[in-house]
Amino acid sequence: MPLDAPVLNSLGLPKAPSETRVVVAMSGGVDSSVVAAMLAEEGYDVVGVTLQLYDHGAALAKKGACCAGIDIHDARRVAEQMGFPHYVLDYENIFKDAVIDEFAESYLGGATPVPCIRCNERVKFKDLLETAKDLDADCMATGHYIQRMDGSHGPELHSAADANRDQSYFLFSTTPEQLSFLRFPLGHLRSKVETRELAAKYGLSVADKPDSQDICFVPDGNYASVIEKLRPGAAEPGEIVHADGRVLGSHRGVIHYTIGQRRGLGIGGLTEPLYVVKLDVDAKQVVVGPKEMLATRTIPVREINWLGDEPFTSRDEWHVSVKVRSTRPPREAIIRPLSDTEAEVELVVAEEGVSPGQACVFYDDASSRIFGGGWIWRGY
Repeated sequence: MPLDAPVLNSLGLPKAPSETRVVVAMSGGVDSSVVAAMLAEEGYDVVGVTLQLYDHGAALAKKGACCAGIDIHDARRVAEQMGFPHYVLDYENIFKDAVIDEFAESYLGGATPVPCIRCNERVKFKDLLETAKDLDADCMATGHYIQRMDGSHGPELHSAADANRDQSYFLFSTTPEQLSFLRFPLGHLRSKVETRELAAKYGLSVADKPDSQDICFVPDGNYASVIEKLRPGAAEPGEIVHADGRVLGSHRGVIHYTIGQRRGLGIGGLTEPLYVVKLDVDAKQVVVGPKEMLATRTIPVREINWLGDEPFTSRDEWHVSVKVRSTRPPREAIIRPLSDTEAEVELVVAEEGVSPGQACVFYDDASSRIFGGGWIWRGY
């Protein structure tokens, strides 16, 4: 290191921790609480911010639903205990316009949306990030399991050290500009056990709080019921049709089905197992067929956020790995750019159940680096 090089703190900034203001996005869960407590203990000027994104009672259409309120309370308790200020910001209208409305329209259009990605992209890393700058923060930290590393061309996005906790699929749309301001202090941890041990070390009341498993405004995992409340009358009945044209039964709304679904089709008595292979919203049809019809090798992708060092269109082909579902490992693929934001992705080995509305995330074959990704946008 040159003699005149500035000494960097643990967040990579050339200032003493006490002179470094960090806004921590606090959900009320153990991960973001540990981040806030860790940075406060290190002496940073921490400001905790929790977003109220939706009326939980309205989302469930029942009185007394208070989970969102509990999360806000838990975040506030951590801030009080660790001695830093905490603010709750009402982002309900922003969240509805940027995330919930599109979620509903996508689902009604036969897609399988991933609202958590849009929330990170359009709310947390956009509006909240700007709020952090308005608060004169030097950076914003979150409890996401992903790593930010400094590369020769600037900050890079890398998978978390713990593959079981990695959240890169949900953060592919983070831009280089956002990445320069963001910090992910948990990305290097090897397991969630370490996070809970840190929470216990700081004496946090959320140390044993269970992880949230569902989309925040769909806490019971029943997407269709939420869509019916958001868009009354949207679930129109129709036919369940075999790919060969046979009418096999009826359904009570396309929104109750997803690509790749096998169970709960209500068309028993058939000799072959059938899967949902297409949702035809215009015809109000759920199309079913044998499993091999789910296999897809060519995927059209748009709204691409490219995080490579070279321009996306500087090559005819990029040989990478891609994830087409958050729960699946990356698979070998070839990306062929069509423009700066559109491409055709060819999977070396076909994947089943690829669905419009899901993300296709690009990974470097030779490292943990993420090259961005885009949205799968039409049927096959």
